[in-house]
Amino acid sequence: QVRLVDSGGGLVQAGASLRLSCVGFGGTFVRYAMAWFRQAPGQEREFVVSISPFGSSTYSADSVRGRFTISRDNAKNTVYLQMDRLKPEDTAVYYCAASSAASKMRPMDYDYWGRGTQVTVSS
Repeated sequence: QVRLVDSGGGLVQAGASLRLSCVGFGGTFVRYAMAWFRQAPGQEREFVVSISPFGSSTYSADSVRGRFTISRDNAKNTVYLQMDRLKPEDTAVYYCAASSAASKMRPMDYDYWGRGTQVTVSS
């Protein structure tokens, strides 16, 4: 079992930056591809960005490519999401997730989830 604790959300103005963190407990962190998803009110959970177990490859959704960067520090069992040039449409609850398979984009491919951290971007 892996427990994920995500944090770092907040209220910011458009154009600002935030960095989210997700710490994994109870498992071999390096076994897992990691990802961030987000869910806005009334919307389905959507893929944001993923990273392979050793960080050699990443993949981003079109809506965040060039603005959001995922990274990981396996020595600290932590994955990060650096979010720059935030927009009001980025407002959502952000969830980190771990997958024992290769990096995927569907929520169903992920085995473990954090509880989420709220990001609100004002215009």
